[in-house]
Amino acid sequence: MLDETGLASALQWYVAGFEQRSAINTTLDLPETIGRLPRQIETTVFRIIQECLTNIHRHSNSPTAQVGIRTTDQMVIVEVSDEGRGMPPHNIRTNAAATALLGVGIMGMQERVKQLGGRMEIESSDHGTTVRVVLPHTRVTT
Repeated sequence: MLDETGLASALQWYVAGFEQRSAINTTLDLPETIGRLPRQIETTVFRIIQECLTNIHRHSNSPTAQVGIRTTDQMVIVEVSDEGRGMPPHNIRTNAAATALLGVGIMGMQERVKQLGGRMEIESSDHGTTVRVVLPHTRVTT
């Protein structure tokens, strides 16, 4: 679906299904004019959102999740937030020394972002977690 209809349609479908399966009230904020992005960017954004929502469902005990995407001519910004119990501090370190302490999902997200020249930040407290990813890109013209 992602390849055929693009990121916006695939995310709308996935988030609706996630909300139904998990009973977590999930909002999706997409620009109306998101259009198509480079294939690698679309795949990475989709997979990161999948992983974040899976982590929220498995670990956060949050009743809500928020997914937002913003784009400029040079970057894509993805934010996924919850109102859960937060992550232990050792799980949100992003330096090489902490890699062994990170979950496989977080490490995978970091690797995807790094391969595309982007950055990933995690903010967490006992009031929730936000994962922010910034990826450089150039627009696809179709």
